[in-house]
Amino acid sequence: MSALPKIAVFFVGELYDDGFNQAALDGAERAAREGKADISVISGVRYDQDVIRARLAEVVPEVDGLVFIGGQGNITTPEAAAAHPDMRFAIVQGQKTGPNLASYDVRQEDSAFLAGVLAAHVTRSGTVGHLSGHRVRPGLKGRAAFVAGARHANPEISVLTGFCGTQDDNAVTRAWAAAEIEAGADVIFTMLNGARRGAVEACRDGGARQIGNALDWVAKDPQVFIASALARIDLGVERAVADIVAGRTPESIVEFGLAQGDVVSLRLGDDVPEPARAAVAEAAEALRQGALTIPDSYDGPEFQLEDVSCAG
Repeated sequence: MSALPKIAVFFVGELYDDGFNQAALDGAERAAREGKADISVISGVRYDQDVIRARLAEVVPEVDGLVFIGGQGNITTPEAAAAHPDMRFAIVQGQKTGPNLASYDVRQEDSAFLAGVLAAHVTRSGTVGHLSGHRVRPGLKGRAAFVAGARHANPEISVLTGFCGTQDDNAVTRAWAAAEIEAGADVIFTMLNGARRGAVEACRDGGARQIGNALDWVAKDPQVFIASALARIDLGVERAVADIVAGRTPESIVEFGLAQGDVVSLRLGDDVPEPARAAVAEAAEALRQGALTIPDSYDGPEFQLEDVSCAG
């Protein structure tokens, strides 16, 4: 029996983050358990392109293929793929393709749009917030979708949106979330990883509700979380591993969204009122049928917070 192909799954930042990375890890571990490949997990890499580039240079010669988790890999993974044309590479939540490079995109923006619809229906102040960390393509698309969903439900709504520069520093995210709450936001959609706890503490202190992402945050903390924008990143990882093992490199970005079933969805808390539930369901069906188009960019004003240092 031939040995299984060695595939590295490469993570930037904290691995057990109760968010995007941990969801992706579930897919990698499932692929390993099912004997699809000999999976090695590379994690804790700092979000700095030179640091990522150096770590890739160490890892790539030791494996048969590599799956990079996150849009942070859109710069360095194509470089590695070009330097190693006999290997196959993949980016989950990526936007780059090549002869030996595939990208897989779980459409977080579909559930982010629904989060915007919900936020517009449940806000009492008329102001909602968005908070993300790294300014990478998946996060930018998610932000654009949330704003579009909120304004689809209420064109007059005020949206505070910001990128705090970290996915893992809870002091920073707490300060940013508290500032958005002070500025009037009573519902905040967060696209954060290990640093979500800081935003949770700010919401609890400020009496605001939060909409999480990636995992089911309603089940974890229903008092703070009114909903969670689920995204089965693990399925993107499994598909990437399977294609590398099979020797397939899709030419186009492989997308998974509402049109493909419940790969993404909005998990609603028990206290979401019926009119808001109906509005979310209507928007979800319109997205499935292609009757709504989600913009992938946002060029409006951004919320700024001065004098907050980032340790992450």
